[in-house]
Amino acid sequence: MDAKTYNAQLAELRVLRDDIKKSQAALAKLETDRARQITALAGYEKAKAERIAPAAGLSLADVVAIAPILAPDRLTTAPPAAQSIPVQPTPQPGAGPAPTSVAEESPGRSGTVAPDMTRPTPEPAPSRHSETNASDTAPEPASVAGPATQTPGRCSTDPVAPQAQTPPTALAPPVRTGEQRDLPGVPEGPDGDRWFAHTEILTSTHPNFTQQARSTVFLDTQTGVLVHRDQTFRLDLPTASAAEILNTVFHVLPDGVERIYITAGAPWHRVADQHPFLKDAVGAWLNASTPGWRTDTGRGKDRMAGHFVHPRNPVGRYQRENGEQHVEIRSAGEWFDTEGTEPAIIRDAFVLLWKALRRHWPDAVLMGSPSQTGRDLWTRTVPTKGQYADGYPVLSEELRGLFHATAGQGRTELITPPRVPQQLPALVEYDRTFAYAKHTWKSGVGTPRRVTAATFASWSQKEQTKALFACGHWHVRVTVPDTWNHVGILPAPAPGDRAWHYPAAPGHTFTTWAGGPEIYTALSNPLGPWKIEILDGILFDDGKPLDDWSKKLKEAWASLTAQADLNGDPAQRTAAHLASRAVRAILLYGIGAFAQRPRTVTGTTPRTAERDVPTDAEIIGFNDETITWQRPTGFTRDPNAHPEWAAHIWSSARAALLSQRHREDDTYAGALHTPPGTVVAFRTDAVYLTQPQPWPYHGQPGDYLNKGHLTGPVIAPASEDELLALRDRGRSTQQPTTTPEAP
Repeated sequence: MDAKTYNAQLAELRVLRDDIKKSQAALAKLETDRARQITALAGYEKAKAERIAPAAGLSLADVVAIAPILAPDRLTTAPPAAQSIPVQPTPQPGAGPAPTSVAEESPGRSGTVAPDMTRPTPEPAPSRHSETNASDTAPEPASVAGPATQTPGRCSTDPVAPQAQTPPTALAPPVRTGEQRDLPGVPEGPDGDRWFAHTEILTSTHPNFTQQARSTVFLDTQTGVLVHRDQTFRLDLPTASAAEILNTVFHVLPDGVERIYITAGAPWHRVADQHPFLKDAVGAWLNASTPGWRTDTGRGKDRMAGHFVHPRNPVGRYQRENGEQHVEIRSAGEWFDTEGTEPAIIRDAFVLLWKALRRHWPDAVLMGSPSQTGRDLWTRTVPTKGQYADGYPVLSEELRGLFHATAGQGRTELITPPRVPQQLPALVEYDRTFAYAKHTWKSGVGTPRRVTAATFASWSQKEQTKALFACGHWHVRVTVPDTWNHVGILPAPAPGDRAWHYPAAPGHTFTTWAGGPEIYTALSNPLGPWKIEILDGILFDDGKPLDDWSKKLKEAWASLTAQADLNGDPAQRTAAHLASRAVRAILLYGIGAFAQRPRTVTGTTPRTAERDVPTDAEIIGFNDETITWQRPTGFTRDPNAHPEWAAHIWSSARAALLSQRHREDDTYAGALHTPPGTVVAFRTDAVYLTQPQPWPYHGQPGDYLNKGHLTGPVIAPASEDELLALRDRGRSTQQPTTTPEAP
C-alpha cells in the first residue's frame, strides 16, 4: 500500500466514523422511544408481555425489564421497588459499572443496627437555631406519631448549574428489580483512615481583592433589540452567528462591552435540526469561524478559559485577535426564565438584584453566572476572626470523590400504576418555596471523623441518636419494613451513571450511602421505623459556615418579593419578581458549586489535524472543519470545594419532601403525611398528589405552596413529558390564593 492509498482509506474511515456516530445517536433515540411506548402500554390493565414482546422486537425478559409490572405473578412474590420509576436520563453504554444483584448480595461487612427513634430518647442539645430549624425535616424523637394517616475551546471551569437542578428530559426504563449500581466505600483499616484529612495548603479564605464589574448589554436576537444602560438599539442579525453578534454589537458600541446576555432567540439552536443532539448544535455554533476574534484564554482572578458547551445555557468567550478586548456571550436564562420579557425589563431586574445585594455586601458584583456570584459572595462572609479566621480547609480528594459518587441531588421520581390509580381523582402540585434556603443553618466543619460499625456499636443510644442527628454521611444496609405501604425513603443506586431510585417494596434490603437527615427520617417517620444497619460513616462537627451568607440572601429575596407584590408599575413588578428568582438561583447554584464535580475539558481540533485529538478524549461533535471532543480531568485544586455542605443540604431537602414539622402551626407536612397511594411524583422541591392537603403556607422558605390543581379524572402520567403537561394545565387552572405567591 502506498501513501496515496493509505490517505484515501483514512478519509473513507473518517466518513464511516461520522456515519456510525449519527446512526448510534438515531438508534439510541429510537430505543428510548420504544421504552417509553412499552411503559405506556404496560399501564393498560390487560396488557401482556407476550403480546408486547414481538411487537417491540424484544424478548419477554427484555420487556419485563423495561416494565416490571408485566412480569408473571410467580416472579413477583413481593411488590417490586422497580415500579417506582426514577426520571433520569437514559443510561448510555458504559455509563457505569456492571450492576449487582441485591437479592444475591453477600452480607459483606458487618453492621450495627441504628436505634429505634420512635421511642422517647434524650434529644441532643439544640443550637440557637434549633427552635425554628433543628427538627423541621423530621418528627422529634419523643413525638413522632404526627397526624394519623389513612390507608475549540479550552477547559471550561464555569459551573453554570448543577446537573440535578436542570430536570432531565427523558424517561429511563424502569429499574429492574434486584439490580443496582455499585457504590464505592471507604477502604478498611489504615488505608481508609488516611482519607480523613484535609488537602494540604487548600483553604477557603476571605478574598483580599475586589471584584471588577463588567460592562453588560442585553440582546434579543429574535427582534434585534439591544439594551445598554439607558440606551436601546435595534440590530439586524439575519444569521445571529457569534461572529455577527460580536461585530454588530461592537459596531454600535465602539467602546466595547465585556458581557452580552442573550435574553431571547437562543441563536445556538438555530441549526439544531442539523444535529442529532442540542449539545452538538451548541458546540458547532460556539466553534464556528469568527473572523477577527479567537477563543478567550481568560484573565484576572476569575480566570475562565474557553467556551462552555451546555445544551441550553452555553457560554462563549472571545477576544480580539490583537488581544485588546474580551467578551462573553451568555444566556440570561441561567438566572431566571426570560420568556416573553423585554430586554429593558431584564436589565432592570439585574439592577434591582445588584442593589438588593449591595445592602448586605458593599462590594457585591454580579458575575457571569449565579454559581459564580454565589460563590464569590460566600467567600466574602468567611470570617476573618475566631476559630476559622484562617478559612475552611478542603477535604481530601478521596473523600471529595466519595461524596461525588454517593451523594445524590434532588429527588426526581415518577410513580406509576398500579402503585397509583390508572385514573387519578386529581393532580395537585405542592412546591416548596425557596427550599434549599431552609436547610443552610447547619453544616459540617472541622476534620471529619470515621465512625465504623464497631465504633457506633460502642456508643450509648443517646450518643448514637446525637450522631445521626448531626452532619454526617453514612454507609448503611437498609431493610424496608414488612408492613410498609408508602413511598420509599432512602435513595438507592440504580443502573446508570448517577441514577437513583427509592425502594419501597416490603422486606426489600439494599446497601447505600445517605445523609443524616434522611437516616433520621427513616428511623423516626410517622408510619414506623426502618431497619438501618450502620456499616461506616463520616461525621463532622456542627458549624454554620453558610448561615451568614444564606441569611443575607434570604433577606434580599424577601425584599424583592415584597417589591414584586406591592409595586404599582407592572414592568417593575416583573423586574422585581425576576430579581427575586435570581437570588434563588444564586443560592441554589452556589450550593451546587460547593459540590465541585470533576472537571471535563471540552476542546476542538481541526479535522486536518485530528491526530492531535487526545487519545483519552470522547468525540462529541464534528462538522466539515472541526472535531469537538471532551475528556475528564478529575478534581482541580478548588479552594471552595465543600461537597460535604452540598450533600447535607440535599439530604435535608429530600427528607423535608417526606416529613417537615411546622412548629408555629403544630402540624406536619410532606409525602409521608398523606394517605398511601396518593403520591404521584417527586420533582426536586415539589410533590404531586391526588388529594389537596391542609398544609400551612406563610411564604417562608421551605413552606409548601399549592401551585396547581387539576381536577379529575386524570390519566396517570407514564412519562416526565406527560407529568409536565399535566402540571402546566393544573397551574393554568389554579385559582389565586389568598396568600401572596412567593417565587
